Amino acid sequence: MLPLLEIVNDGKEHRHREVSEALAAKFNLNEEERKELLPSGRQARFDNRVAWSRAYLKKAGLIENTGRGIFRITADGSKPSRIDIKLLMQYPGIKEWHKPSSRKSGGDEAESSSNDGNGTDGATVETQTPEEVLESSYQELSRALAQELIDRIMKCQPKFFEDLVVDLLVKIGYGGSRRDAGPAIGQSGDGGIDGIINEDKLGLDVVYIQAKRWNNTVGRPIVQAFAGSLDGQRARKGIMITTSYFSPDARDYVGRIEKKIVLIDGVQLAQLMIDYGIGMAEVANYAVKRVDLDYFEDEQ
Repeated sequence: MLPLLEIVNDGKEHRHREVSEALAAKFNLNEEERKELLPSGRQARFDNRVAWSRAYLKKAGLIENTGRGIFRITADGSKPSRIDIKLLMQYPGIKEWHKPSSRKSGGDEAESSSNDGNGTDGATVETQTPEEVLESSYQELSRALAQELIDRIMKCQPKFFEDLVVDLLVKIGYGGSRRDAGPAIGQSGDGGIDGIINEDKLGLDVVYIQAKRWNNTVGRPIVQAFAGSLDGQRARKGIMITTSYFSPDARDYVGRIEKKIVLIDGVQLAQLMIDYGIGMAEVANYAVKRVDLDYFEDEQ
């Protein structure tokens, strides 16, 4: 927030995009750093923080809008030599904004940043934007849900796990219909292969599957044996699914062989179940929206 004020301290009118470019140059951000996304993958972290910085400064009365997508510094904006949440809370506009009854989305407040100005990042709520706080809470809920899913899978019968794998693969897009894919898992048992499923609805290629509820880390020998089983079937593609983990050596091995073998560990399995809604019910759904700054800047 303070660097933003310093950039517009000339008293002239500035556009949001112009200030964003100046801030990126001030922080020596490369292209990769500028494009780093929030966990949601829907917005760049840098753009999010610039927008929230502008929102906080506007509510504090340190900058003011003079047109669509255009703003300038106010007389009060020239005074601060440092900015943090404690200082901002002294401004009536910020106090009012933080009241539960008045803190609503609107204007430029849809996406922005509350960096404390000291270079810290993400350690507490005060150094995170509202979107980052929401993302952190969501990720924590997802981690807890993922662990609960794996715990329940380990307590289920083997046949239930086989059905779960089929449900997931069909939902992802493998195997055509559930009826076609249903017999795929648990039928072969030939040389380490637990099942065969079509890669697409037309059955242009097949994928060989090994799915086991392991407790211990799956090492290279087990993965190598599965690759050997594919040789016996003249197969080129396979999926290994485990409720535990694959060793680094096992992952390195599948990256160096000609066959395409996808390794799905317990963490990925649970996340895929969450992403595709397998074995769970939705509790709540929150839609987070933002102002389209490009839309307003184009209408000058």
